[in-house]
Amino acid sequence: MESHYNYFNRDISWLSFNHRVLLEADDDTLPLFERVNFIAIYSSNLEEFYQVRVAEHKAVASGGKSEDMTVDEAHALIRQITDTVNRQLEDRVRIYEEKILPALRRNHVVFYQSKSEVEDFHKEFVYRFFMEEVFPYIQPVKIDPENVRFFLRDRRLYLAVKVWKDAQEKPEYYIIKMPYSKVPRFVQLPSHEGNYYLMFLEDIIKANLKEVFIGYEVECSYCCKISRDADVFVDDVPAESMVEKLKEKVKKRKIGAICRFVYDRKMPDDFLDALVEALGINREELVPGDKHLNLEDLASLPNPNPDIPAIVKPQPMFLPGMNEKHFMYRRIAKRDMLLYYPYHSFEHFIHFLYEAVHDPFCREIMITQYRVAEHSEVINALIAAARNGKHVTVFVELKARFDEENNLATAELMRKAGIDIIFSIPGLKVHAKVALILRKNDKGERLRSYAYVSTGNFNEKTAKIYADIALYTCNKQIVDDMCTLFKVLRKEVTEPRFKRLLIARFNLLPELKALIQREIDLVKEGKPGRIILKMNALQDTAMIDELYRASEAGVQIDLIVRGICCLVPGESFSRNIRVTRIVDSFLEHARVWYFGNGGDPLVFIGSPDWMRRNLYRRIEAVTPILDGRLRRELTDMLELQLSANRKACWVDNQLRNIFKRKPGNDDVRAQYDFYEYLKNKLAEN
Repeated sequence: MESHYNYFNRDISWLSFNHRVLLEADDDTLPLFERVNFIAIYSSNLEEFYQVRVAEHKAVASGGKSEDMTVDEAHALIRQITDTVNRQLEDRVRIYEEKILPALRRNHVVFYQSKSEVEDFHKEFVYRFFMEEVFPYIQPVKIDPENVRFFLRDRRLYLAVKVWKDAQEKPEYYIIKMPYSKVPRFVQLPSHEGNYYLMFLEDIIKANLKEVFIGYEVECSYCCKISRDADVFVDDVPAESMVEKLKEKVKKRKIGAICRFVYDRKMPDDFLDALVEALGINREELVPGDKHLNLEDLASLPNPNPDIPAIVKPQPMFLPGMNEKHFMYRRIAKRDMLLYYPYHSFEHFIHFLYEAVHDPFCREIMITQYRVAEHSEVINALIAAARNGKHVTVFVELKARFDEENNLATAELMRKAGIDIIFSIPGLKVHAKVALILRKNDKGERLRSYAYVSTGNFNEKTAKIYADIALYTCNKQIVDDMCTLFKVLRKEVTEPRFKRLLIARFNLLPELKALIQREIDLVKEGKPGRIILKMNALQDTAMIDELYRASEAGVQIDLIVRGICCLVPGESFSRNIRVTRIVDSFLEHARVWYFGNGGDPLVFIGSPDWMRRNLYRRIEAVTPILDGRLRRELTDMLELQLSANRKACWVDNQLRNIFKRKPGNDDVRAQYDFYEYLKNKLAEN
């Protein structure tokens, strides 16, 4: 039976989130280079979106199979995405040209945006720099439809040049790949009368094209680039052959089907037509862009003016006494502990592992690996444990998109060190973020053991920028459940029973539905029903229907959803549901679920969002927070985020980001205020 409820499209909802990221660049209360960085983040996000989501829709539009949409629906969605992105790009141009560049100038940083802007006192430098540093790496390639010998690489920036030879009736077209591996994208020019100067490398090249095309008249030049399908699908491959198949697929990613051809929107139609014909570009892939493409590179824009304030973020805190022997063991043995990254240092987890390395009673360490940092301290600790006689088992999820190669490399490194590696399960991804330290005496009897359940990856790099939460516990039931979970991963158990943990594909969905029903029943009894759900994405329509049903019953529901949210607020069936989105210095990544339970709240943290893939096609782990003090901490954090009126907005029934700004001095900036909250708690202890 067709549902009478409404839902947002997931991709259009995601674009709403990315637009919210872009709007941070419009906030003149932020440090200037942090605003520049948000333009880079917006651009990088959009690039990946085209590589994965749009590429998938284009495959369907070309006749590929899909359970979710028809060919006509795919075409319609692509048009809607294109219209939405084009409107957003107008905002990006406005913010960049009318806000960021003037702000740089006010701070004595002149960022030339074309060769025509170059002052006379810099022209000789630009020429010399080109001839000495750039010219040796310039390799123009002639293109025409009858003799195409050129392959456009994914995400690389190219300069298309139109030139004329004397007495020729037709122009010639050339492509030049930007030599970024040899020369930086942003070139710092000599300062002058108290001002600092920057210039794009492509503008330096454009200013000197006459030195490249001697004997030709250079009419014009414009930047362009392509995005290729970057999805890697290996789910149907048996586990024993998955490694080789994945290596093969990752290599082919670089030559995947073109899903987007981005070009300077000022390029004349005849120039564009010539490129499309010569390079074999499908017109459906055409996306007009700015003069300067690949603005994700702005993340590395140098700050030449030492007087411009640097980006200052809260620095990770350390628990007092952390360098004492067995500090983590003793603290966890005393009571459960929650750490909040990046407000707390991820070094605590590294210490936790090394305590196991040197613990004579630690017999086994088990951990999942989804995305780890390059040169990872976590991997080093696990290798040290294996070399110290511990039995170390690591489940490596090879299908972590864009981290496949790194995961393959670290898996091989660990295998050589004697670590047992369990690879991906066909048809499933293991997305759980869990670790287990098993301790036994000489008789083989289990001693106090330790479990770790987190919302984020075992990654030192992202732990500095992603806001995540981790539970450290020695609760026997949770430890037992963790043992069962690893038996599932080892395929030793097919029908597991869990006492405390909620594991996707086993007991997670039934328990979630029961928790929602409990709040509905409370309302029917005349008592308050309350649900607060914090996550990155909400897409599964079955679970959205559960929330709609709860709203219709009168349960008060607040959602804190950073990204995709397919639930439509503000309708008759969702009148008791509010959706909050927070975008600030750190990426909100934690999943926290609160159920009022008649005044005795139940609170959970874990790895899954409410996406179909998380709930039905992945192994995810969620833990209840059993310590009342820790439940209060998490509740305080949720209430703080709901009361935030800086960096927080409502998402309305048109997918607009409606800022929660209020006049006066009652500003609440959730991330920074929660840092102070944790800092005060640390001082009290």
